[in-house]
Amino acid sequence: MNKSILIFSFLLSIFLFNTTFSLPRFAVRLGDKCIDCHYNPTGGIIRNEDGWNFGKNIMSAISPREQDFTMTPKIGDNITFGLDYRTQFLYSSDTNRTRTDFQQMTGSIYTNVGLAKNINLIGRYDFINQIWEAYGVAHILPNNGYIKAGSFVPNYGIRMDDHTAYTRGGDFGLLSRNGSQGLIYSPFYTEAGVEAGIYISNWALFTASAGSNLLYNRTLSKDPSYTTRLEFYPKIGRMGLLFGGSYAAVKIPHKADFYGGFMGFGYSRFSLLAEFDLGNNVVSNGTKSNFAMAEAAYVVLMGLEAVVRYDRLDPNTSVEKDELQHIIVGLEWFPYSFIEIRPQYRFMIEEPSIKNDAAVIQFHFWY
Repeated sequence: MNKSILIFSFLLSIFLFNTTFSLPRFAVRLGDKCIDCHYNPTGGIIRNEDGWNFGKNIMSAISPREQDFTMTPKIGDNITFGLDYRTQFLYSSDTNRTRTDFQQMTGSIYTNVGLAKNINLIGRYDFINQIWEAYGVAHILPNNGYIKAGSFVPNYGIRMDDHTAYTRGGDFGLLSRNGSQGLIYSPFYTEAGVEAGIYISNWALFTASAGSNLLYNRTLSKDPSYTTRLEFYPKIGRMGLLFGGSYAAVKIPHKADFYGGFMGFGYSRFSLLAEFDLGNNVVSNGTKSNFAMAEAAYVVLMGLEAVVRYDRLDPNTSVEKDELQHIIVGLEWFPYSFIEIRPQYRFMIEEPSIKNDAAVIQFHFWY
């Protein structure tokens, strides 16, 4: 393949999608749980009334600071809707040419139907990429614990809203010489199965799920996927803490497993998140790999955050100098309710060195 086409395809894939998860740094900075802002107990997809109000009245730079307003995400008493749309402008260059491009990233419609006080049906359809996610959540276990059944993303690690982190989906492995796909959680990945969540206390959650991988293994009875996660999120004074670990065994299509730990803390305007994972047969069959991520964010002023993230992949721990690294520097600006603008510059670091840095401006609209 022509080198310039390969590089451009790689960069294009890096910025093609942002998943629709919540921002974990918001939770650790505020000392909240995912369920405080989302109907999904593990975060992401449609926001509940508190999460919707946070987006409208609190996080933006210039928006009405009011609780009573005519806008509402509710249709009647028990149906809520929402949406996410992301597009971006990309600039990239190599030794042969410079390219600019506008791209549609993702566009999703959400709904939540409250069948009872403790039972919800949640759905998402991405009309740009034609991805479905739908499941029911019943809070019928002690201490508001739940059972989830349907098609969903399993609860592993820190669920970043950018899949290009190697602890999520990576960049799809288009640089095949050193395998750069990261873990399995690309924007297309879901499992059909069952998840149970138990709140051990007011600051600890254990989840476990079994399901069929809808990309590679659609039969639950044959090599099902298993995922477990234990999370602690105590709050000490004004400091929010996060730490825990995860394990997953999957078929992709060969059998693979990976495990690791994560941590974070938030205080006032600052937050730090980090994750490290070890994998067997993840990047390619018969190899051991490791995956790392660290993100620091600081609220410069109301509605404006500075964010720096470091990502690292070692696709084969027995081979030297095959690592891939990203350094992402940018801003996240929320000028008004339900509007976000993300200017970023991404440094790509690998050996041998390739001229493939990129700049991007992402536009995010939600409701």
